[in-house]
Amino acid sequence: MQDAQTLPAIEMRGISKAFPGVRALHDVDLTVETGEIHAVVGKNGAGKSTLMNILTGIYEADHGEIFIRGNRVEHMSTALARDYGIRLVAQHAKYIPGLSIAENLFAGNLPRNRAGFVDWRTLNRLAQERLERVSLPIDVRRKMEGLSVAERQMIEIARAMFADASVIVLDEPTAPLPKHDVEMLFDFVKRQRESGASFIYISHYLEEVFAIADRVTVLRNGERVGIYPVSLLTQQDLIRLISNADVERFSRAPRISSTGAPVLEIRGLNRPGVLEDIDITVEAGEVVGLTGLEGSGAGSLVKGLFGLEHLGEGEVTIDGKPYAARQPAGALKRGIAYLPRDRHGLGIIASRSVRDNAALSVLQTLTNRAGFLEGRKERALVASFVQRLSIKTPSMNQLIEFLSGGNQQKVVVAKLVATRPRVLLMDEPTQGVDVEAKVEILRIIDDLSREGVAIIVVSDELSELRDISDRILVMYRGRIVREFQKSDPAWTQEDVLRAIEGESFDDAA
Repeated sequence: MQDAQTLPAIEMRGISKAFPGVRALHDVDLTVETGEIHAVVGKNGAGKSTLMNILTGIYEADHGEIFIRGNRVEHMSTALARDYGIRLVAQHAKYIPGLSIAENLFAGNLPRNRAGFVDWRTLNRLAQERLERVSLPIDVRRKMEGLSVAERQMIEIARAMFADASVIVLDEPTAPLPKHDVEMLFDFVKRQRESGASFIYISHYLEEVFAIADRVTVLRNGERVGIYPVSLLTQQDLIRLISNADVERFSRAPRISSTGAPVLEIRGLNRPGVLEDIDITVEAGEVVGLTGLEGSGAGSLVKGLFGLEHLGEGEVTIDGKPYAARQPAGALKRGIAYLPRDRHGLGIIASRSVRDNAALSVLQTLTNRAGFLEGRKERALVASFVQRLSIKTPSMNQLIEFLSGGNQQKVVVAKLVATRPRVLLMDEPTQGVDVEAKVEILRIIDDLSREGVAIIVVSDELSELRDISDRILVMYRGRIVREFQKSDPAWTQEDVLRAIEGESFDDAA
């Protein structure tokens, strides 16, 4: 009889799943060895999430078999998945705000003394011992909301391992992370692999697949293309396998000259501890990239401009007229639209249709004199955006939660474009979308700029910023420390990285 340690941790054979009008998976195999980091990649809608939902018992497969360390599992459920040591760690770590790390780790099972009260000393000691066992030296008395996103992800992985998880699914774990935290998370995952844990790694960031995975399974249109050792592939090979074609990068043509028509002007903007002496001018049709470390102020600036945070003190004008950001409704009235980094939390209403989401920001323009929504006008508007932005959906009445990430993002863009903005603020617009959808979204940004919209794009993806921006502004500790012009070919990505890390330049102003 084969030793359990030499059996695959997971075997999924001939998995098929269909939803009304959609074949999500057809005859898919997945094998994950013990102590392996196994990547699963594919375009949005390729079937990755459906396959993981079947593995974790959220969906039941129409056909196929699942084996856990050689044991065939009949009718996988979420309870059975937990019993077999399978855990899903989503990209947004779940925790109870207001409580400490220790309280979150032992939630529902807090140690108590003889009087029935929580034994805080024992709680903190046990929690600290557990984190030390997985080489995670964090003070367990700290509040969860005070941790970095990477630290919360590691706590979530540690909690799964404390529950005897042997197979952990990491679903886009680095999507919310600043770049400098990704390496810390990867080091932690690799240490847990050495102790025998297996990981299934799902990501659209292909460079990360090469940094962390041992093997990769490629899905396309609900079918398995193949399984490959990562060491035998190049990134272009992987793109070709995912897309069944070579995907050309999109690069925006340099602007020939300034239009001389500033749309957004910011002068002497200050917010203590967040923003310091910010001066920015964005012209009609210009795309300005904004980047920096987490907490550099880039995200806070665009949120402040849209009225989601206090902007600070200074002078802000739109088309030469003073502007004060107090709330999003006022920002929309003044022609400012905002695409948030957190698409699921702030960008879409998952339980509503594509039609409802796309028309949400302009409902007041689609009503008649009696105040009732004119369905014909709404349908015409949404249909025009579905066609213009190439949104792939069975119908505009499809629930948006069933669309791929890239198509969800395009619906959010449609919602913003419908407001006919003068200024468009975009925070990580290509986060969590596949390589083809990234190119499509960059083309949409370029098209909007050609219609005269002034655009600010906040992103950590420097190659994409260089492709789409006319110039890149680097922020460090709340200040703009460097500007790079697209028209100047002399600078390199390494120069931008040095500025992001706060290194000085001899020729800096």
